[in-house]
Amino acid sequence: MLKMRQFLPAVAEQLFRDIQKSYQETSQIPDDLLIPLKFVFGPCALQALDLVDRHSVTCLSSPSGRKAFQVMGGSGCLYTCFVSCHYCPCPAFAYTVLCRNEGLLCKHILAIYLCQAMGVTQQASVSDQQMSLLLSETAAPWHRNVWCCVQQVDQCPQVHRNSMDPTPC
Repeated sequence: MLKMRQFLPAVAEQLFRDIQKSYQETSQIPDDLLIPLKFVFGPCALQALDLVDRHSVTCLSSPSGRKAFQVMGGSGCLYTCFVSCHYCPCPAFAYTVLCRNEGLLCKHILAIYLCQAMGVTQQASVSDQQMSLLLSETAAPWHRNVWCCVQQVDQCPQVHRNSMDPTPC
């Protein structure tokens, strides 16, 4: 029997296509798409929609073709995200998505997908040197988030520390 996790990405992709079509036709997302959005992505769906409403998502492009997204979070922190690998340096991504495996995405990544579907992503060009610097600066939070995640797992009684079982807590 196939696991639900294998179907969810296809469901999410179809949902984004439906949002794109509806938004192009009516400049809004109807309730019949907001309900499945909340069902698939949980509480971060409303938070992501808030980020979209505040025009918090910017796509950075370099001459070499590299792309990164910056999302201004609700707390005022600027997060550099990569949709190609579904990565965000925010603590919620590290804990909820990577450590606990309780969600597909954080609100920042979801806001990027929604902005792309709706065609409302802010655009900015950066030099290749600026993009390289941005990429190198983004690497540090990833290591910190993984370390925090490992620390949480070490404290979790449900993890079998004496085996290779990667069961998240």
